[in-house]
Amino acid sequence: MRHIQHPGPAQAERTQCVASTAHIMELDLPAGVPLLQAIARTLEPQQADSAVLELHEGVFEQLAYVLPAMSETPEHAVYYSRRYQAPAGPTRLRGGRITYGWRDGAPWLHCHALWTEADGTERCGHVLPDEAVLALPLRVTATLLHGARFEVAPDAETNFSLFQPRAAEPISDTEAAEVYVLQVRPNQDFCAALESLCSQRGIRRAALRGGVGSLIGATFDDGRTVQPIATELYIEHGVVEPGADERPCATIDVTLVDYTGTTTRGRLRRGANPVLVTFELVLQPLEYEH
Repeated sequence: MRHIQHPGPAQAERTQCVASTAHIMELDLPAGVPLLQAIARTLEPQQADSAVLELHEGVFEQLAYVLPAMSETPEHAVYYSRRYQAPAGPTRLRGGRITYGWRDGAPWLHCHALWTEADGTERCGHVLPDEAVLALPLRVTATLLHGARFEVAPDAETNFSLFQPRAAEPISDTEAAEVYVLQVRPNQDFCAALESLCSQRGIRRAALRGGVGSLIGATFDDGRTVQPIATELYIEHGVVEPGADERPCATIDVTLVDYTGTTTRGRLRRGANPVLVTFELVLQPLEYEH
């Protein structure tokens, strides 16, 4: 399995995990304002500590983004590209995921998405929260967290400031779903990290909510590989279910972009896809071992 050397020491805790509760609901984001503002306005009445969102199809009137890139200095192992702007005309959102949390006491988000530009070019990338504006209201599926939050904090290992899960004030609600708020750190196989967590906690089946991160290239179940090591991706669909041996088995479909700008979609091969910088998501147990 591939490995990347980051500038700082590896943290002992390789998967950060905070228990929480959540409500899952459909919401509509307003058009005409930056994406960050649209989400903050929509979530404020819900009084959630944080959220992860699944983006359905929609239209942007303005979209700026960056791609993964190799770092030009030893301060980081990988970095971001220059800023890109989608050409004039409607940009059609095909899908994406968002981690919504807090940075320096104010709302912030991390968004990876897939879209088709006005000239028909399909692209995937890291959407800039203040420079993406919806042309029409957008339906999202939101997993609203109560009892945990994503907060941007310095990460000594990667030398980035990253979303990390933190405990928050829990609420008492018998209708809320039980969830685990996760950040998976570098050089762990992503599927194996989730399977291990489920084994440790006696989780037999689970659904993955949200899912924004990066891998060291990629290897898919059908044998295809992505060789460029710097990628950014989001989870299209993910579950953990018993495998043939009755042990937890992760099935994860992703859309990713590498530093050449190439977009690839596929199902991750278990045991072959180490995390590059970070992976943020929410794991929702559906069934426990008896």
